[in-house]
Amino acid sequence: MIESLPPAAILIAGSFFVPCFRGKLKSAYLLALPALALAKLFTMPTGTYWTVPFLGYELIFGRVDKLSMAFGTVFVLITFIGMLYALHVRDDFQHMAGLVYAGGALGVTFAGDLFSLYIFWEILAIASVFLILARREPASSSAAFRYFMWHFFGGLCLLAGIVLYVTQRGTAAFGYIGLSDGASLLIFTGFCLNAAVFPLHAWLPDAYPRATVSGAVFMSALTTKSAVYILARTFPGTDALIWAGAFMTGFPIFYAVIVNDMRRVLAYSLINQVGFMVCGIGIGTPLAINGVVAHAFCHIIYKALLFMSTGAVLHMTGRIRATDLGGLYKTMPFTAVCCMIGAASISAFPLFSGFVSKSMTVTAAAEEHLTLVWLMLMFASAGVFHHAGIKVPFFIFFGHDSGIRSQDPPVNMRLAMGAAAFICLFLGIYPTPLYAILPYPVAYIPYTAFHVLAMLELLMFGALAFTVLVLSGHYPPEMRAVNLDADWFARIPGRHFIRFCGGPLKQVGLFFECGLARVVAVLRRFPADSVNLEKWVDAVFHSGLTALPDLFYTWGRHLRTEVKQLSWNLVYIVMPFCALLAVMLLWLT
Repeated sequence: MIESLPPAAILIAGSFFVPCFRGKLKSAYLLALPALALAKLFTMPTGTYWTVPFLGYELIFGRVDKLSMAFGTVFVLITFIGMLYALHVRDDFQHMAGLVYAGGALGVTFAGDLFSLYIFWEILAIASVFLILARREPASSSAAFRYFMWHFFGGLCLLAGIVLYVTQRGTAAFGYIGLSDGASLLIFTGFCLNAAVFPLHAWLPDAYPRATVSGAVFMSALTTKSAVYILARTFPGTDALIWAGAFMTGFPIFYAVIVNDMRRVLAYSLINQVGFMVCGIGIGTPLAINGVVAHAFCHIIYKALLFMSTGAVLHMTGRIRATDLGGLYKTMPFTAVCCMIGAASISAFPLFSGFVSKSMTVTAAAEEHLTLVWLMLMFASAGVFHHAGIKVPFFIFFGHDSGIRSQDPPVNMRLAMGAAAFICLFLGIYPTPLYAILPYPVAYIPYTAFHVLAMLELLMFGALAFTVLVLSGHYPPEMRAVNLDADWFARIPGRHFIRFCGGPLKQVGLFFECGLARVVAVLRRFPADSVNLEKWVDAVFHSGLTALPDLFYTWGRHLRTEVKQLSWNLVYIVMPFCALLAVMLLWLT
């Protein structure tokens, strides 16, 4: 039966049986599912599998080539590591959400048509919401709601674009699209939102730090990298992505320096690293695309390692702010070493995985004579070392002594961190297996004297700048407040609108109410005319307009929920969706 299932189905279907197991058997089952999916990947030769007819089109659930296989392999690998990291969690809700989330990412990766892509795209978005809700805190619930609204908007853009694209071009094939018309622009917008392209990025530093300790590991690996994979397949060589990606590498640095929450620092550094990938997709040359895939592979591992390290600190101490931590290397030495390996990898130190992947994109920009872009990427390389490479391990494990004396986390968490750290070192020292799975033949040699010396000079000057700022007392202090970033444009106007409704608008209503009372007082002086007017008003408002809710209520009785009330939230979602479809149909006619 396993042979007939796509890898995504193994994880999604398998998640529903998680509550059936207990104890060590459950742990074995949680690790067996990604292991089976990985074994399935290795038995899938290049080609197309699991096709289903649908409305004159074909749903393709298994399109296998070197690009999809590279992303699929690392997605399954990080799912296994993430599950190992989460074995101590006694919450089936989290385990099921994580498996469905990973299954959605695999479904997106191997989809061969736009319809099945959209199905798994929504599974990916919805499952990730539950990893935020699973923390069961008011702040997490609010962040999950905002996260859902952002991705609901992105999903609508994607769906509208797919409908227009299929109607105009007569095909649902999932391949190169290019930025050429309104349909492609809507699809492009939906993909860029999941890739956290500015200014559609604020959901990421808002939601990721609010996820559970283990949930953040999955989220750091799957959502943005699924979008990177899709952009690499549908919009390679798009000039807009060059500048969007280059800007993404730079602006998060300034936020990360002043952020107090260490997982929020990592969220901003994630945007920085995805910027390198987006820029490489825009360049679009074989070297750039190879760099995108290699960097995505390495980034998934070392970013998960950093989130696991900070998550271990949060799990053991209950704290994650830089101002509350320090000196933990004394009692959490293993976690400190793993965190430093992840920090060296994200900083692209020689002999670590980031060095053999990030430099490919930088070199591709230089070969295309994109001087300004190259300078922006080099600046971003120094910047990420400054905040993710130095700040995170320094303020957590070194710096001032916070007085906290927590031990290293449980053995399953240490095994997961150790596995990720090993991969970071192995690929950094011996990148041949990584280069072998890339989409194009690789002639790139990372360990040349120029590459090594140039990167070491850049990193050493970054370390010098950090040291001088800290010792001189001029290092920017961490903000104890929450930085809204671009989310300001959604949250603050919304709050003002609510205040307007509760203040000025309410006063306007009272004004009209008083005016109506005066009109009624005048009409009382003319009883006969007022009676006729009252009958007319009653006929219009009471018999006509008030009959509409009863009509809707009667029609919607079959939509009642288990609490015997109509789910108006569903109506509010469906009505704009129907309106959008109507506009598209009118446009087509």
